[in-house]
Amino acid sequence: MNKKKKRPSKKQPRAKKDNNLVQGTIIIHPKKGFGFVPNPPGPDVFIPKQFTMGAVDSDVVEIAVNPIVSAKGPEGKVVAILKRSKSHLACTIISKDKNQYIAFSPLLGAEKRITVFSKKPLKEGDRIICKVTKWGGNKDVVEANLDRYLGHINDSSIDIPAAIEEFELPDGFTIEAIKEAKSYSKKVDEEHIQGRLDLTKWECVTIDPTTARDFDDAISLTKDDQGHFHLGVHIADVAHYVKPGMHLDEEAFTRCNSTYFPGQCVPMLPEAMSNELCSLKPKVIRLTQSVLAEFDTSGNLLKWEIVRSAIKSAKRFTYEEAFEVLEKKKKSKHASLLKRMVELCHILKRKRMERGSIDFSMPDHVILVDAKGEPLRIATVEYDITHQMIEEFMLKANEIVATHLNNQGKTLIYRVHEEPAEESFEDFYTFARSLGFHLPPKPKHQDIQHLFQEAKGSPFLSQLSIGFIRSMRLAAYSPENIGHYGLALEHYCHFTSPIRRYTDLVIQRLLFNELPIDTNLQEIAAACSEKERISFRAESSVKQLKKLRLAKKSFEEDTSTLYPAIITKVKPFALFFEVPQFDLEGSFHISEIGNDYFEYNPNKMCFKGRRTGKTFSIGGEILVRLDKIDFLLRQAVWSMKS
Repeated sequence: MNKKKKRPSKKQPRAKKDNNLVQGTIIIHPKKGFGFVPNPPGPDVFIPKQFTMGAVDSDVVEIAVNPIVSAKGPEGKVVAILKRSKSHLACTIISKDKNQYIAFSPLLGAEKRITVFSKKPLKEGDRIICKVTKWGGNKDVVEANLDRYLGHINDSSIDIPAAIEEFELPDGFTIEAIKEAKSYSKKVDEEHIQGRLDLTKWECVTIDPTTARDFDDAISLTKDDQGHFHLGVHIADVAHYVKPGMHLDEEAFTRCNSTYFPGQCVPMLPEAMSNELCSLKPKVIRLTQSVLAEFDTSGNLLKWEIVRSAIKSAKRFTYEEAFEVLEKKKKSKHASLLKRMVELCHILKRKRMERGSIDFSMPDHVILVDAKGEPLRIATVEYDITHQMIEEFMLKANEIVATHLNNQGKTLIYRVHEEPAEESFEDFYTFARSLGFHLPPKPKHQDIQHLFQEAKGSPFLSQLSIGFIRSMRLAAYSPENIGHYGLALEHYCHFTSPIRRYTDLVIQRLLFNELPIDTNLQEIAAACSEKERISFRAESSVKQLKKLRLAKKSFEEDTSTLYPAIITKVKPFALFFEVPQFDLEGSFHISEIGNDYFEYNPNKMCFKGRRTGKTFSIGGEILVRLDKIDFLLRQAVWSMKS
């Protein structure tokens, strides 16, 4: 549906300091309830759950910062909520109490009670949007009135519409933006190619997931008599079509990024742009911005040039198809190109490892759904060489563009990743040692890198990768260049996905001096960081519900089935596990794990039975039974086979 919408303000509250008082936007952890308040240019301020004062995610708050800074960073407490981020909540009715309904909102968590007043009869499982009339503090009941009825929790077809409402994602484009998108010809006009480097005769290919509909990037690669590689990374020239001040630009900035759900995308740009004119489809001419780079046989970057160009992709490969060609299971006239890509990939990856970058190489889990949104299965997508080579080329293009703009003295939006405090890794170090990996008392970056190289091929790689990532700070966007810790890069930005990321569109404009001089890059960076986080939460919410739907199908077929589970974490009070078949997590309290008295060993991070000697440690396998799926609270209830 095309709707006239008022553009929301993107101005982010700036941190205001008064002695130990700071104002800012609070970020609440969706499960654990604690929060953080960004406090530039210093570190984020941690807010313990009991000191959030009922603030919800994205509220503007005033906090008192504790003058005594702990080893893990500053802490504080909310003293005032200055502005609520929401007036409405997406809820599910869980029960009725007299003339009012009790509801659960994923945003607030299972512990927060919401009472909903409604003249319309509702029943357990109804999904609604309610208007909040009273927020209250941490322990107070939230009061609300029914605003809109969405449907029932058992209807999988409304999972995505409900998430769009719940996370307030833009729904549809304005009529003006649609008109602008349709005003362009469906094919590239000859006049638009003039003045560009004509690369339409070059051998360029795209390699993307099977489900991809928009293709941002194409690759060309040749090798000369010296053995030097000439890499071309060709990116859709969205900036040619979407100009500052256009309705299309306004809509793109409202979203800041595309949001990807199982089987459906909420795009940053209308489909006439994202799936057609800007998409590097095969056999048609498309306008691009190309990073042309020359590397010697050791992977040293000798020179580069960034130009506006036109290409004609010769082939649209899926990752699977490209891999089959490389494995000689399928013939292709582009086989030599793919082999060169593998060769350069290995060289660039080795260079990246030499500078200290960490390679996780984790498989991806993709939820496949039917036309009605009903989940069919979870597909595991291995991080094979085809994924690796595209990632290496995109990383290198992003690095070159950031370095290029920095060398020109331009202010840009960097993709930054702050180095974490050493104390943040202590649990991870203990975890790794408990799995049998050697780490010195004071590990250095190279020790972590060696750890992951050693873990390749082991059953613990996924748990190690997740544990390490959780110990780090989140990457974000900023005009202040503090480097990228995870990639071990001094200069890095996002340039390669302008169809789906607004920051990349801004970088495209900067490259060719098309960004208005009054553009507030700090405001754009803050908005894009915030919208990226919201999209991630929306995507995770839908994925979790789809996984639970899959698990319920299996449960209904046979309630006695035992599922293999991997122990992922052991704490003094509980054991945590993952069920690979559904990609779901669960936990057992220490009192639920067996007929014995289990003692916790902090050094080995395991439980050991005093009488039986039975041990539960990280990486171990257990068998679990599914007892119940609760769609209302979005959780699975498990029991352990004794």
